[in-house]
Amino acid sequence: MNFVIKKNLLLEGKTKKIYNTNNPLEVLVQYKDNLTSMDGLKNKFLQDKGIINNEISTLIFKFINSCGIKTHFIRRINNREQLCHKVDIIPLEFVARNIVAGSMSKRLNIQEGIHLSNTIFEIFYKNDKLKDPLINDHHAVFLGIISYEELNTIYKIISNINNILKKYFLDKDIILVDFKIEFGKNYKNDILLSDEISPDSCRFWDKKTMKKLDKDPFRTGLKEEVLDIYMEILKRLNVR
Repeated sequence: MNFVIKKNLLLEGKTKKIYNTNNPLEVLVQYKDNLTSMDGLKNKFLQDKGIINNEISTLIFKFINSCGIKTHFIRRINNREQLCHKVDIIPLEFVARNIVAGSMSKRLNIQEGIHLSNTIFEIFYKNDKLKDPLINDHHAVFLGIISYEELNTIYKIISNINNILKKYFLDKDIILVDFKIEFGKNYKNDILLSDEISPDSCRFWDKKTMKKLDKDPFRTGLKEEVLDIYMEILKRLNVR
């Protein structure tokens, strides 16, 4: 195993920092203790939240890698950092919805909790000035962000991820309501699943009680409960 040297800060987001390493094709992703919502307008410090998300995301990425899906994840370095393949992030957020919740419920005035007969995929344009607007395939292609062929490839990957994660979580008494993921391209121009998969980017409900096991309580003002919720997810993922 090659020795990793952390070098200069490459970029910093709301919940993570990314550092260059001694290998130009690899980066260190460091998880912060920030909990955010409303495109970062609501931002609180939550001690050790980054450590928990690093562990959760590590377990999920390892599982996805084992299923033959290409991701940026290489290995966990320490309690806050992962070693990942360096990618150029595609400035789109892809959301897969299995159950009506969140912004979809509000936007379309549909009751939360309705199971969808078809999985709905949504695209959001990653642009802080525009507040990450919802767009469609044709907008994304027109903006020069991506091609139709690449979108078709990504939709196939998302569908595969959704199918395997629904079963993965259901085996742990967790319903995967929806999730947001991002993709990047490596030096070979391969499309890799990137960013993170955690209660920050997914909606999880308990299979028996329908309790929300993600950051939705933070969105409604119950900050103190969130760390316990994240710990519960980690506990379940660690059960074989």
